[in-house]
Amino acid sequence: MLQTLSIENYALIEKLHIAFPNGLSIITGETGAGKSILLGALSLILGQRADTASLKDATKNCVVEGSFVLDGYGLEELFAAHDIEYDTPTTVRRVISPNGKSRAFVNEIPVTINALKELGDRLIDIHSQHQNLFIGASSFQTTVVDAQANHAATLADYRHAFNAYKAAAHKLAEWKEKAQRAKQEFDYLQFQHNELTAVQLKQGEQQELEEELKQLTHAEEIKTALTKVNALLSNEDTSVDNLLRDAATNLQRISHALQPAQALAERINSARIELRDVNAEIETLNGKTELSPDRLTVVENRLNTLYSLQQKHHLLSVEELLALHAELREKLNAIENFDDTLATLQHDYDEQCRLTQSLATAISEKRRQITPSIETHITQMLQQLGMPHAVFRIAIEEAEQYHASGKDNIRFLFSANKDVAPQELSRIASGGEISRVMLCLKSLMVRSSGLPTIIFDEIDTGVSGEIADRMGNIVYELSRNMQVINITHLPQVASKGNAHYVVYKEENAAGATVTCIKPLGAEERVMEIAKMLSGQNVTQAAIDNAKELLKS
Repeated sequence: MLQTLSIENYALIEKLHIAFPNGLSIITGETGAGKSILLGALSLILGQRADTASLKDATKNCVVEGSFVLDGYGLEELFAAHDIEYDTPTTVRRVISPNGKSRAFVNEIPVTINALKELGDRLIDIHSQHQNLFIGASSFQTTVVDAQANHAATLADYRHAFNAYKAAAHKLAEWKEKAQRAKQEFDYLQFQHNELTAVQLKQGEQQELEEELKQLTHAEEIKTALTKVNALLSNEDTSVDNLLRDAATNLQRISHALQPAQALAERINSARIELRDVNAEIETLNGKTELSPDRLTVVENRLNTLYSLQQKHHLLSVEELLALHAELREKLNAIENFDDTLATLQHDYDEQCRLTQSLATAISEKRRQITPSIETHITQMLQQLGMPHAVFRIAIEEAEQYHASGKDNIRFLFSANKDVAPQELSRIASGGEISRVMLCLKSLMVRSSGLPTIIFDEIDTGVSGEIADRMGNIVYELSRNMQVINITHLPQVASKGNAHYVVYKEENAAGATVTCIKPLGAEERVMEIAKMLSGQNVTQAAIDNAKELLKS
């Protein structure tokens, strides 16, 4: 339960501290005094989004701190999951800095906002006025039924299975589309692959052929040059070898008189040996060089084939064509294996579908089993709240497709008048009727929620007189088993509280308007309720009436 709440620098609140007891605490005050501001501040330590616009003084931190007694609510595992030291009372603090940064602490340990929200969802249920609009939402109606069906574990299993089912369906559809596209292009891919296969590409082939083409194209020129060089090097009369031999001999003859002559002769002889090797290689090349128009045609045709394939596929080399050939083979293999892949995916989808269907059926059965008792309970409560002919029904219909909560569409049906068939609640109920139905639903839900605290923000809107008194009794009955904080404008409801607080505005020393709250003593409470009965001009009759309400 919420033990204390401290707020500093939030909206119109400068600084306040308030302690809440167990049981039913009533909060009243004039419209605009700031009752909703209290809930806004409290929501910060429950993990709601922060906004620097809510800072009263934009140069200072906003600090909201709450102290909670947690004994008996089974929150130890949640604390352990987030590495937070469990303690009771537990202190939760939220700090909003002027630059917009937000920090959260639980028992002085920094926590993420997600962890704070998860904890907040286990501590307090705040029912604000606008939540009455949710009563027509399918998600809210489903939540009400599921809360009573007590099948949270099955729902968790279903959601896990449903997510896997959706993923399997998406993957199967994706691969079916791929398979369809792939099979449409299979013949074209096969043609391309066969064309490249028939060419029998070889690594480095293009470079070799291009070199050979040069030689074949210039074969006559090459052969003439090689023959002439061979003649120059080996002709008996004008042989370069003979000339070099004579030069070496002459140098050797004078080597006795000129010391460098011998070395020069040796160098010339070395040149002779090198030239003989060159000439031998030239003779070999000359022998290999042929004038072959047929071979020239073969090489040209082969290169034209390679160039044509490269141009067709927008590639630059045989190596890239070989890579394309391998890629085409891989694609063809994948297409040929699509049927096996699709069969596997279809099997996975069928298994997830069966599991999802099984869990959805179990959930639906449990909902249908619990529905009559919910209908009876809500109908009886509505009759106690001044609607003797009220009928509350829950329609459960099978949806066309699975969704996050199963395969049920749940609708709340309602009739306030005798012999009028129940219709959709959100369409026919008045504001006061919706307030009464919502109170009945909330009272049913919180009994099974295990929450320490519930806060009602004017859930009694649209009712008055005896009905207000009866709604107050229901709220009071709830407070026997949990802490209830009720913001109200109705004196009949306000008189039921174990504690009573009033929210008001005043000017501070600087002349600024601030929101304050204070607990009321016995006499102050009489006057506050009397004021709620008669307005600012409190009459003796209103005072007497207030005393009677409090006494009752």
